[in-house]
Amino acid sequence: MAVDELQAIIQRCQVLEEADFKGEDFNLFQVAGQKCLEDGYASQLLEVIKNEKNKVIIKNMGWNLISPLVRCIFTYKQEDDKREHCLKILDQLAQLCNPKELFLGLLEQIEQTSGEQVCQTVMLLLQPLQTVLLKLQNKKAYSVGLSLAMIMNQLTPLPVPYTKQQIQEDKLGLCQCCNAVVDFAKPFVSEVVKNMEKSSEYNDMELKEELLKFCMKSLKYPLLTAQLEQLEGIEEHPFRHFATEIIDILWNIGELIPLVFLHHKGKSPHWENQEFADIEQKNSADSLACLSYLMFVQHFGIDCFPVVFSPSYLLQCNMTHIEVLLIRTEESMLSKGLDLFESCLLRMENNSLLHQYLEFRGFINVPQVLVKVMTLCPIEHLRKKSLNILQLFIDKFDAEGKYTLFRCLLKTSNHAGVEGYVIKNIKDQIHLSLMKACDNTWFTGHHLISLLDLVLLLPEGAETDLLQNSDRIMASLNLLRYLIIKDCESDNQTGVWTILAKIEQNFLKPLHVGLNMSKAHYEAEIKNKKENRREAHSCNTVCSLTISGEKMPAMTTEMQLQVLHSALFTFDLIESVLSRVEELIEVKIKGGMDEN
Repeated sequence: MAVDELQAIIQRCQVLEEADFKGEDFNLFQVAGQKCLEDGYASQLLEVIKNEKNKVIIKNMGWNLISPLVRCIFTYKQEDDKREHCLKILDQLAQLCNPKELFLGLLEQIEQTSGEQVCQTVMLLLQPLQTVLLKLQNKKAYSVGLSLAMIMNQLTPLPVPYTKQQIQEDKLGLCQCCNAVVDFAKPFVSEVVKNMEKSSEYNDMELKEELLKFCMKSLKYPLLTAQLEQLEGIEEHPFRHFATEIIDILWNIGELIPLVFLHHKGKSPHWENQEFADIEQKNSADSLACLSYLMFVQHFGIDCFPVVFSPSYLLQCNMTHIEVLLIRTEESMLSKGLDLFESCLLRMENNSLLHQYLEFRGFINVPQVLVKVMTLCPIEHLRKKSLNILQLFIDKFDAEGKYTLFRCLLKTSNHAGVEGYVIKNIKDQIHLSLMKACDNTWFTGHHLISLLDLVLLLPEGAETDLLQNSDRIMASLNLLRYLIIKDCESDNQTGVWTILAKIEQNFLKPLHVGLNMSKAHYEAEIKNKKENRREAHSCNTVCSLTISGEKMPAMTTEMQLQVLHSALFTFDLIESVLSRVEELIEVKIKGGMDEN
């Protein structure tokens, strides 16, 4: 019945001129064709479409069958003959239909798909879409760009497989789809390359720009989020393959090296709305950061890279990208930022990075962001790695650079643990200077005195929270103890004896007062807890406790007592080192007087 209806409409339209087709004819053809597909007469519909006499009808009306055709294809199983007939119909429509009308029909179908069917629909329609685009004469670059943008917009909401198992399963088909999209773009890349070899015509430049936009979007999604390390058991990593293809496109259209080095000179679209401009800038920054990661960490396209740049220049170029990655909270992006930073630093010799580089904003911003990763990131292995990279960064600077960086970190980190770590580094540099291991005036004499003014003090005097600042205080005391032992008053190479009175006034005396106050406070707390415990019906009463200004999780009285005793132990440890320092000062001063 459905086939008879279709034949009747075909016979009526065969006698009409192309210009005489009416809207009613289009609707009747679509309804009859859809009914044929739904009733299982795909093979008969295929014969109608292949009939040479119906060529004009199919050219004008065939695109209306795209939507029902796609629905039917997804209804049938892979091995079903009816599915095969539907696929042949789709291929015939791509060959016979008006390219402009079919192009819009295919894009509309891609736009309307969602959820789990996105990748299936895109992969199904890529081949006919490519066929149609290659036929287009007018606005070809625009149409290619619109197609790629539509496809990427549909893929972007999908989660990117990250673990080995997720990549192998490829549940939604994203891995396969991304590589299919690259294959879809290849004829247009070849066209650009061919025209670039001849001349630079305006239309070809437009197509090149559209391909560049596609590559930039691909760098942000899925590559910025994807796991790109080589995984055991996966012979060809789909995202590594995709990354290779994107780098190849950029190289072939002559944009790879300019993007790596000359991106700050590139033109960006003009937006009336500042919010759109900010989004465009952020997207571009993310894409360029991912590109640098691919080149300098994973070595994609490194064979194309000119080997003429110094390691310090490469670090300078990448500092912006490293900062972009490190300010993100996602593990995939944070790890890429750390890997890129580490890779750039490992290319350099220790003590080779000139202090003048700290005049660039990135060289000050990145270590500050790195400190936030060290102290706030919930992922332990990334915290540990960031600490190792900070040390690597410190090691690369010359003496003045290290000195300047230490001052900056002491003033900006706002974290006692980090400050303690920096103070330990200062001690190491002083040791090298005193051992004459290097000619280093920055960690002796008046330069060091200026640095010690930042180190040997309590931030808030006797009121300083000693427990919260214990790491910094212990590191400072250990440094002072080292200076007293290693530097005689008669030599005074470090200048510590010159400012000893100031150290006692700003650091040692307030520390004594603070320790007495803190110990008295915590001993009183312990006494109260013990009395309350005796009064309570059970020692397992749950209550809260505040330490160093932070409210601790609900704990039993016994647990609270353990915490309080631990705090007292920390104060005893500080007091022990403080006493040793004061004892050493007294011995040294007495020894100096005896010599005189």
